[in-house]
Amino acid sequence: MPALEIEARNVAKAVKKACAQLNVSDNELRYDILSHGASGIFGLAGVKKARILVHVPEADAAAKMPEVPTDAAGADGGDQSVSLPEGEIVDVPVPYDSPTDPADMGLAVLQRIVDSISADAEISIEAGAERIQYNVTGGNPAVLIGKKGQTLEAIQTLVDKIVNRRNNNHDRIRVRVDVEGYLETRKKNLKKLAERMADKSNRIGKPVSLGQMSAYDRRIVHMTLKDHPDVRTKSRGEGHMRMLVIFPRKKSSPSARQQLN
Repeated sequence: MPALEIEARNVAKAVKKACAQLNVSDNELRYDILSHGASGIFGLAGVKKARILVHVPEADAAAKMPEVPTDAAGADGGDQSVSLPEGEIVDVPVPYDSPTDPADMGLAVLQRIVDSISADAEISIEAGAERIQYNVTGGNPAVLIGKKGQTLEAIQTLVDKIVNRRNNNHDRIRVRVDVEGYLETRKKNLKKLAERMADKSNRIGKPVSLGQMSAYDRRIVHMTLKDHPDVRTKSRGEGHMRMLVIFPRKKSSPSARQQLN
């Protein structure tokens, strides 16, 4: 039995397309699913069409074949030309056209994400050989940033993975996504908080918890207090939002200092 392969955005559309082409109802159509397709990342990366293999009855297959004009073939059986019926549309799959540059790909994906969350936001880009920064302005910053910056961090993680996946066989690119200067403001505030809590821990001689923090926030605190003479820092717990604790450093007793002298 002849078969006809049909492609479309999804299986339902492929079935509808096949029914229209063969002039049959979906109940009469016999087909096998070759691929369910994939929408890719926000409809931008990795898009794949659904494919079905339609089983065409012999009679229908013959009816669908274009006729060869009687004057198209020479008496010697030479060249023959086949003409499609007037108005026939030939569906030629068009490969997905996405940006080839990693920075442009990241920008395209980020714009799609931002547009799906908040309207009227604009994105500028600062790209270098080893670092790309995307700056988002306008729209609804609070929604894009999220509680404690969790939404922004998730967006950055996704864009980072896409950029570096596109950057095959090259050194890793550091990707940063900021919204209305939030990251710089957050960094300054966390440094002040770290210094203040370090003084408190040293003063009371007990550990002080800063609560659950993202990996980005924890790193800022760790780096701020890395060389602090009176305290040390440690992350506790499991998962992404771990707890950060500041501990006072143990100090030698007066008797121990006398023995050292």
